[in-house]
Amino acid sequence: MATTSKNLFGFHAVGVRIKTAPKSVYEVFYDVQRRDARMRQFTDRARDSGIKLVESDGLRLAKMCGSHGHQGVVARVDALAQVTSLDELLENLEASGITNPLLLVLDGVTDPHNLGACLRVADGAGAHAVIAPKDHAAGINAIVSKVASGAAETMPYFMVTNLARTLNELKERSIWCVGTADDAEKTIYDVTLTGPVALVLGAEGEGMRQLTRKTCDELVSIPMHGAVESLNVSVASGVCLYEALRQRRAVEPKI
Repeated sequence: MATTSKNLFGFHAVGVRIKTAPKSVYEVFYDVQRRDARMRQFTDRARDSGIKLVESDGLRLAKMCGSHGHQGVVARVDALAQVTSLDELLENLEASGITNPLLLVLDGVTDPHNLGACLRVADGAGAHAVIAPKDHAAGINAIVSKVASGAAETMPYFMVTNLARTLNELKERSIWCVGTADDAEKTIYDVTLTGPVALVLGAEGEGMRQLTRKTCDELVSIPMHGAVESLNVSVASGVCLYEALRQRRAVEPKI
C-alpha cells in the first residue's frame, strides 16, 4: 500500500514512532538550544536507532508543524499503512479469534485536542478502533497526533459517511451499541460490557445527535455527584472504556 510522508511532533508522538517503526522515520529535527536531560535522552535514543538528527531552532520547528507545542522535536516520517475499512478490521479480528471487539464511537467531536485525548485513552484501554462521522468531526492532523502521544499511529480511526448506518451494521455483527446520555436511567456500571461492544459518546454539551441516540441498543449515564453536569468527552471516554476493561479482566480465565 502506498504511503505518504508527514510531520510528527512532540516527544511522545515521535518517541512512539521511533520505538514501533524506526525505519519509517526519515529524520528528526531538534531544537539545538534545548540541552535538558529529556532532550539528551531522546536524541541518544534516536541515534541508537540509526535515525538522522538535524539541528534546528524553535521557529523553524513551529513552521514545520504549524504549532509552538512541538517541545523542540519534529520528525519527517512515512505515514504507516493502515487497514482501509472498518469491515476489514472486524474481519481481521474475527480471523484472529477476537470475538468481543471493543469500539469507541464519537459523534460530533470537532476539537482536535479532544480527539487526540480520546485516541490516547482508547489505546490505553485496549479498544480496537475509534469511529466518527466524516461530517462535523475532527480528522487526524499534527495537533491530534501530538495530543494522542503516539496513539494516532497505533489506534485505527475510521471516518464513516453515515454514522447511524454504521451503527446498524455493527448491530448486524452482534456488536451491542451502548450510548451515553445524561438522562439515561441505567449507569455505565449497570450494564455488561464483556461482549462485543461499541461505546457511543457525543460532544460535551450537545451530546449525541438524535438519530445516533435512537440507533443505540441501550443508553447509560455516568454518575455525577458534584456541581458540574457533564464531563469532557475524553474523560467520559476514559470512564466508559476502563469500566469495559475492568469487566473484561474480571472474567478472563486465570492462568
